[in-house]
Amino acid sequence: MLHIFLFTFLTILSQIGGVVYLLSLIILQKWKWKSNSKCKLLIIFTGLYLMSTLLFVPLIAPVFGREKIKHTDRIKPTNYVTVLLNRNYVIPKLNEVLIQTDKELSGSDIKIHYLDANFPFLDKFPLLPHLSHADGKKIDISLIYETKSGKITNKQKSISGYGVFEGPKSNEYNQIEVCKKKGYFQYDFTKYFTFGEINTGLVFSEKGTQIVLRNILKNKNLQKLFIEPHLKQRLNLGHSKIRFHGCSAVRHDDHIHIQIK
Repeated sequence: MLHIFLFTFLTILSQIGGVVYLLSLIILQKWKWKSNSKCKLLIIFTGLYLMSTLLFVPLIAPVFGREKIKHTDRIKPTNYVTVLLNRNYVIPKLNEVLIQTDKELSGSDIKIHYLDANFPFLDKFPLLPHLSHADGKKIDISLIYETKSGKITNKQKSISGYGVFEGPKSNEYNQIEVCKKKGYFQYDFTKYFTFGEINTGLVFSEKGTQIVLRNILKNKNLQKLFIEPHLKQRLNLGHSKIRFHGCSAVRHDDHIHIQIK
């Protein structure tokens, strides 16, 4: 039962983790290591997993039409665990959208910090807990923050990048309350996945986030952009491609969801 649990958990977490775990068990059995077998299994798994993630997966992913997100001085993961868990793969067209946005932001201090994108292999393979990140066409990016003096920063307010919300003000539409009253208890569930709040002195940058969104919205390959309705209102964004994601998803005032055609 433990092996089944670990296989399932590691597969859900990183797509390849379950297969690597099985291979590690086979290697351990073949080498007939009996003493400290748990420690040796961990060593085998760690080495094999890192080798697979860093070397083999990037080579195989293009066969499935996907590639790693291309890092630049302005495009970085919010947390490198995203890379280690193989959640940083997209189709080439989405990479082009990110690179184009990078160019549009040239000359500013704003950087694109991405969160979960997609796994490297197989359409319709779920990237939990997300509902739609299963075809290489979706990616989440972080909101932009600033210091209390108004200086834009590229720091975040949670270790994971998720779960610290920029909630509605008293004069703004409260979609969160509406969804929860309808029984969608999971709507703010990501508050449990911050893995720790950091940089608590930072405040939401309306100017910086608006700049990023306006430049993304310029791209003709963009299909939809999800952000919480009260932030759309606050940032004065009336673009038709900015949509409400629905109560069955989770709230989007801690990140921005982008998807292309």
